[in-house]
Amino acid sequence: MPTQIKKTLGILAIAEVEPYKLKSGEEYMNKAQLEHFTKILNAWRNQLRQEVDRTVDHMKDEAANFPDPVDRATQEEEFSLELRARDRERRLIKKISKTLNKIDDDEFGYCESCGVEIGIRRLEARPTADLCIDCKTLAEIKEKQIVG
Repeated sequence: MPTQIKKTLGILAIAEVEPYKLKSGEEYMNKAQLEHFTKILNAWRNQLRQEVDRTVDHMKDEAANFPDPVDRATQEEEFSLELRARDRERRLIKKISKTLNKIDDDEFGYCESCGVEIGIRRLEARPTADLCIDCKTLAEIKEKQIVG
C-alpha cells in the first residue's frame, strides 16, 4: 500500500486488521484480544518510526543554504513545523510503548482511575486510552474549569 494512502488510513487499516468480533460469553482482554491490540500498537509504532526516519532523510536532502533570506526563512519554518509534528509523534511512540508494557503486565484495557473495562471499540479507536469514557469526560470538564 503506498505511503501517501496509508497516512490517511485509520489505525486498524495501518495494522491491516478488521474490527474485533466479540464472541458470546468471551472473557474481556483474553489472549485473542490482547494479540489483536498488540498487533495494532506495533503496526502503529512502526508506521510512526518510519515517518520519523523519512523526516530526517527529507531534512538532510532538502537542507540548503539559500542566499535569499525569504527562501531561507521559508525553509526554516517548514523544518520547524516538521520537527514539531515529529516531536508529537515521538511522544506518541513513548505512549504506545507504555501501552504495550501494560499488555505485558496484564493491566491493559482497564481504566486507571476507576478500574472499569474501557471497552473494545474505544480501544480500537484509541488504543492508548487509559481512562474509560466517563472518567475521560470528567477529566476534560475539570480541565476546562481550570483553564477557564
